[in-house]
Formats: sequence, C-alpha cells, structure tokens
Amino acid sequence: MNPESLREYCISLPAVTEEFPFDEQTLVFKVKGKMFALTDIDSFSSINLKCDPERAVELRELHESILPGYHMNKKHWNTLLLDGSLPDKLLRELILHSYQLVVAGLPKKVREELDELHSKVQG
Repeated sequence: MNPESLREYCISLPAVTEEFPFDEQTLVFKVKGKMFALTDIDSFSSINLKCDPERAVELRELHESILPGYHMNKKHWNTLLLDGSLPDKLLRELILHSYQLVVAGLPKKVREELDELHSKVQG
C-alpha cells in the first residue's frame, strides 16, 4: 500500500474527510469528525488505526510489525509498520475495522444517516 492507495481507500468509505489537524505531514482520516486513521505522509512508514482491544493484542502477537499505538491510547490503537510485511488485504481489513469501530461509537441518528448514505452508494 502506498500513500495514494491508502487515501483512495479511506475516502471511499462513507462520510470520510481528510485533514491535517496536527501539522503539515500528519494526514488524518475522520468519519463525522472522529479519527479512525492517521499517517505521516512524508515518511509513510506507519499508520495508526483504532482496534478492538482484544483483537489489538492478538494482532500484535501475530505480526511483528503491529505495535501498540504510537502517541495514542495503546489499549484502543495499533501502529502498523508499513515495511511490506503486512498484505494490503489485511491493511484494508484493519482500516475498515477502525472505521467501523468509530462509526459504532457515533450517536444512533448519525449511524442511521451513514447507513442510508452507504445504501445509496451501494445501490
């Protein structure tokens, strides 16, 4: 996965925005104002993703290149090193998992709006 394919995948998800809230190199993807992915676009050496706490531990045990979230809540975030050892399919799966966790934490009305938007995109 390269920076452009990451960007294309993230913004293909319903209601996703991208911004640089911290500095000029940290690209953050949000759904309805809540972060679900961030990466340094200059080095593009890792990506931080939200993760279910139990799954986060499992992933860290299975993959040397998945670490507790750098500068994030280590219980709920993982840092995935983009060293080529993680298949793109797994990266996309974990990006979607992060997105879905954030959506699940949104108010019911907002989730319903996203469901409707998602149905229109697919239908």
